[in-house]
Amino acid sequence: MRAVGTILVLVVLATVVATGARRWRIPAPSMLVLAGLAVALIPGTPALHIPPQTIALVVLPPLLYASAEEMSMRDLRLVWRPVTVLALGLVLASAAAVGALAIAVTGLPVPMAFVLGAVLASTDPVAVTALGRRLALPGRVQVLVQAESLFNDATSLVLFKVAVGVAVAGTAVDWPHAGGEFLLLAGGGAAVGAAVAAGVAVVRRRTADPVLETVVSLVTPYSAYVLAESVHTSGVTAVVVAGVVLGRSGHKLSDARIRLQLQAVYGVVVFLLESVVFAIVGLELPTLVRELPGGTSWWPLQALAVAALLIGLRVLWVLPLTAVVKPVGAAASWRVAAVVTWAGTRGVMPLAAALSIPLAAADGSALPGRPLVLVLTTAVVVATLVAQGLSLAPLVNRSGIALEPEHTAREEARTRRRLVGVGLEHLDQLADLDAAPAAALEQARRTLDARLRHEQQEAGDQGGGSVLVTYRQIRREVIALQGSELRRLYEDHQISDTTRRHLQYDLDREESALAEGP
Repeated sequence: MRAVGTILVLVVLATVVATGARRWRIPAPSMLVLAGLAVALIPGTPALHIPPQTIALVVLPPLLYASAEEMSMRDLRLVWRPVTVLALGLVLASAAAVGALAIAVTGLPVPMAFVLGAVLASTDPVAVTALGRRLALPGRVQVLVQAESLFNDATSLVLFKVAVGVAVAGTAVDWPHAGGEFLLLAGGGAAVGAAVAAGVAVVRRRTADPVLETVVSLVTPYSAYVLAESVHTSGVTAVVVAGVVLGRSGHKLSDARIRLQLQAVYGVVVFLLESVVFAIVGLELPTLVRELPGGTSWWPLQALAVAALLIGLRVLWVLPLTAVVKPVGAAASWRVAAVVTWAGTRGVMPLAAALSIPLAAADGSALPGRPLVLVLTTAVVVATLVAQGLSLAPLVNRSGIALEPEHTAREEARTRRRLVGVGLEHLDQLADLDAAPAAALEQARRTLDARLRHEQQEAGDQGGGSVLVTYRQIRREVIALQGSELRRLYEDHQISDTTRRHLQYDLDREESALAEGP
């Protein structure tokens, strides 16, 4: 009962802080970490111990799935090469560099030093997505940092397993075996995710009940994760692949009313889970520090040195890649590199990995250096979430690559006019063919004309019941054509993914209103 009460208090605290962060336009992850840290420092606050499997199984799948669904496949195809370089090369380089630094400045045993390097080698998709959600980054830059954080899991997970195996058993590294394990984790996880996505797509195409659709969507990330882990592949990779595949075909699997409901439900789930999980990061640090053995009082400076090394190495690695993703007419590549570097924070996944380090070695003795690895991992996570999180928005604004609100507004207005034009052309064709009553066509035309004049109001119902039914059918045909035109403009690189999502949401609301009308 006490555990349930603690969880409820944590949910309330995290929700209040996250709501205030949104109101004050402060990054919620940074505020939540600071709030958790402040609460943990209050005398009498009970120690918080979160099982790593709770974070891995309960929290991560829906957050990863929601992030993957939001990814722009068009922009991902353009940046897959730099994403691959970052997800493989930078992870390996970061693990080696942090391991070497830890040996030099922390006194950790060599195997545990490289466990620390493997834990902190990759950026965190939950933190990256949460921090970048409200930033006006160009599509390619946003997809680069988001895709890197989503797809570098297999690399860091293999390194982590290899390093932990060496630390626990004291054996030498079997690199051929490690390479095969990487292929199994990455390839197997991707195969499981694709299979789950295919099965879910079949089910959703045959389901018209909003409640069942919502249940299927909520169960999907957990199914992908559990199935992949049960066959010893990467559950995170499976969730990401399932989310990317289903996100691309979501408009074909459900109607507007269901899509709106799914967006609302997932919005609540993501808000609550993100709020709680970032508060946990702050709450964990004081507890872990109190459990440190003697002789480790230099851990704050050691954590700062590790964080600085990760950021510096990331700058050197990212700079040559930014020419590939440089927005047209934007600032110099070094400014893009600065934003991409600063957006790559550590977060929940490194903490979950560190907490899963075994307590004892193969001979039954306590694993040396484990408490310090936990503290350094959590401290680096806190430092990056607070320092990079609070300064990321000003950096983006000063870099010159941020999309101005006027730019986005002009693009949306231009696209709206184009969609209205497509609808009016369809009405002209129906009028020429005498395919619908004139009253219904006139009513639909008035509605579209009102859209064209930027008036967000529906035309009043005029005429009899048969005219109203025909009018709604015409409007559905027009909305379907507008949706197709919207996707064509997006695939032809004429509009951004943000504009496509905003206008698709508006079309879904119109279609849903037609279904709910009298």
